[in-house]
Amino acid sequence: MSHRQILEALSGLLLVLFVAMISSTIVSVALPQIIGALNGTQSQYTWVITASLLASTASTPIWGKLADLFSKKLLLQISIVIFMVSSLACGFAQNTAQLIAFRAVQGLGMGALQVLVQVIIAAMISPKERGRYNGYLGGVMAVATVAGPLLGGLIADTSWLGWRWCFFVAAPFTVVAFALLHKTLRVAVVRRDDVRIDYAGAVLIAAGVSVLLIWVTFVGNSFDWLSWQTAAMAGGGVLLLALATWVESRVAEPVVPLKIIRRRTPALAILASLAVGMAMFGGSVFLGQYFQIGRGYTPTQAGLLTIPMMLGVLISSTVSGRMISRSGRVKPYIVTGSVVLTVGFLVLSTIDHQTSLLLIAAAMLLVGAGVGMSMQNLVLAIQNTVPLRELGAASGAITFFRSLGGTIGVSVLGAVLANRVATGIAEGLAKAGIPASGTGGGRSTLNIQALPEPIKEIVRAAYGDATGHIFLVSAAVAVVGVVAALFLKPVRLRDSVDLPATSEADERVATAH
Repeated sequence: MSHRQILEALSGLLLVLFVAMISSTIVSVALPQIIGALNGTQSQYTWVITASLLASTASTPIWGKLADLFSKKLLLQISIVIFMVSSLACGFAQNTAQLIAFRAVQGLGMGALQVLVQVIIAAMISPKERGRYNGYLGGVMAVATVAGPLLGGLIADTSWLGWRWCFFVAAPFTVVAFALLHKTLRVAVVRRDDVRIDYAGAVLIAAGVSVLLIWVTFVGNSFDWLSWQTAAMAGGGVLLLALATWVESRVAEPVVPLKIIRRRTPALAILASLAVGMAMFGGSVFLGQYFQIGRGYTPTQAGLLTIPMMLGVLISSTVSGRMISRSGRVKPYIVTGSVVLTVGFLVLSTIDHQTSLLLIAAAMLLVGAGVGMSMQNLVLAIQNTVPLRELGAASGAITFFRSLGGTIGVSVLGAVLANRVATGIAEGLAKAGIPASGTGGGRSTLNIQALPEPIKEIVRAAYGDATGHIFLVSAAVAVVGVVAALFLKPVRLRDSVDLPATSEADERVATAH
């Protein structure tokens, strides 16, 4: 494909990626209104988010592997249809049970679109040139991550639209993207006669990950850390993943090839991506909540206040992508990004309900810059070390682990936040001489305006002061990403789309390293 043909196809790919990513953030601000309109409970509120994350995370490696076996363009078109139909279904949901089920199907489409777009870009463009285009990819992700809550707040607050349009808005964009890709996308189809799909491995991985994520979601709230539920769910999840590892080591076409993730660069890149995943998901979720609950800003104002993080990702991903294409070196930018990300989290760990907005903006800018320099470049580092036939599986693996890190991060940080908020509310009420029975309302509702004035201020202060603690945890996780990035093997990006043919002996050596 010529440069012009690549840009034409890339416009459709970026459009569909933007819609898929923004659908996961656009409902975050509008969710209280959605659950209220459908008469849902607090646990159902959680599952509207968790259902899509579970389905997206568990299905990502499967879609990546399918991209190695079938037509990448056809798979992308199928995933667009799945995503569009499920988005419309979410908009027409009549109760929370229907919404949760449709969100799970939407998660399947979201997971597919996110990994297939990266696989197709890698199949079209050589690693040497891919850094420049990955800058556009990182920019789209940045805008979708931060603009989603702002757009969701505007839609929900507009009387002639309403919350259902948070789901309907995806339909026209997906139709345009489908038509554009049908016309412009040209990806060679490599048909293989020995295609074998690892159904057992796919089911075991999906089941094991789902059980563990369900456990992380509810532990500390519905049951204790030390309980029979924890033993059953955590033990069951680990057992399922152990069985999946055994299956993956024996089948001919594994969903997640162990020979890829055992290599030095993919293993370290996956470890670093866990920290980036926590930053990408946790930052957008809890900063938005901090501005609304801890500081009293409206959803629209909260979205505007998170713009510095978006700018950080946008500028750093674009600049680093172009510099990597020019120099051919990717490790220095990943290391720098990991360090900047850690520093940003450390600054955010100092905030409370009265912290200067300028300091918070500076910290968010650092977090965004760190994500922009490391997120897509970690994918690039892995893609540069695997042959074309393993590209889908490798891209799917790192996307999977990044999503897994984000999902676990949101759950764990949410549990830490809830415990700190409960303690803060109890201390605030005791200091003010208000009966402890008032804590129930403060902890069970996010509708702060409905609380009495004295309790309202106590709840705001508790949320604002507790937020710093979760970013201290994030900083500790980000340090692990720094260590992993430092041990990455320095490589220069190759000019060819595929690696030179290697013998079995060479491949064993590569696996060992």
